[in-house]
Amino acid sequence: MRGHFLVGGSWLLGVGVVLASCNKAPQPDAYGNVEATEVIVSAEAAGQLTSFSVDEGQQLAAGMSVGSVDPTQLTLQRGQLVAQRNAAASRVGEVDRQVQALSAQRDALQAQHDAAVAQRGALVSQQEIAQRNHDRTQRLFAQQAATSQQLDQAERDDRVLQDQIKAQDEQISAQVRQVAAQAAQIAAAQQQRNTAQTQVAAADAQVAQIDDRIHKSTVTNPSAGTVLVTYAKPGEIVQPGQPLYKIADMSAVDVRAYVSEPQLANVKIGGQMRVNVDVGGSNRQTLTGQVTWVATQAEFTPTPIQTRDERADLVYAIKIRVSNQNGVLKIGMPVDVDFGQ
Repeated sequence: MRGHFLVGGSWLLGVGVVLASCNKAPQPDAYGNVEATEVIVSAEAAGQLTSFSVDEGQQLAAGMSVGSVDPTQLTLQRGQLVAQRNAAASRVGEVDRQVQALSAQRDALQAQHDAAVAQRGALVSQQEIAQRNHDRTQRLFAQQAATSQQLDQAERDDRVLQDQIKAQDEQISAQVRQVAAQAAQIAAAQQQRNTAQTQVAAADAQVAQIDDRIHKSTVTNPSAGTVLVTYAKPGEIVQPGQPLYKIADMSAVDVRAYVSEPQLANVKIGGQMRVNVDVGGSNRQTLTGQVTWVATQAEFTPTPIQTRDERADLVYAIKIRVSNQNGVLKIGMPVDVDFGQ
């Protein structure tokens, strides 16, 4: 009552303080910033960037062709390799025909050899008969039952057949050498074919490598999103790995926020949270997000988040996935987080 009568102005001021305290907005449960998965698209081929149709803020679809590195030198190399490959393939066909001819000749010689061996067998049989006839004629001549003319004829018959067998043996030996020589030629030709076939396979591999490099000379956007920054212009000379532009999918973003240990009980993977963001003046917009990650290890409060005293506290990082179809959330934007409980 003393306050009411002694200083009326002070009483009114006290009432004002009480009312201001009652109308003060509730503090957020956490603070954070907007993040997005940023992808830096780089050149995969070396050369002049002949075309590049990428602008900052542009929406790009996944798999969209957005530029090209001059493939002229690669195309020329491919033509040379294809010509070498075709020459090697032609050599393979030529050697195949040569092997077929040599095989036919070898088979003919083998047939002649087999016939000569069979003929020798017949001569051996005839010579054995002639030998027996010679021996019998000698016995008869000794008994004066055969004439010297008959003995001479039997001896000639035996000797002639022996000479024929000897000649046949020489012919068979020659045929064996011819068959072996023909087989060696076939083996050499087959080795040439294998070499040519290896050259064809090597050329095919080189052509495939050139095709891959030609394919990589086209700049293809890897994922749908919004172009954040461009680093190159048409006409520039680029190298493999050189950044061309940065892109991020802004249709859904992550909010990285930090909570204290007592607040962890209210944070669950899959749980819903409200994300508040300033949209101009004193206006604020509230979006709903879902917790997708909670850190397993505590850290000191990051420098940009709160005051020096509060930065000394240990906190846990969390990520909240928020739909951003209207594009209100931007990378790095500060937001407030309410647990909604």
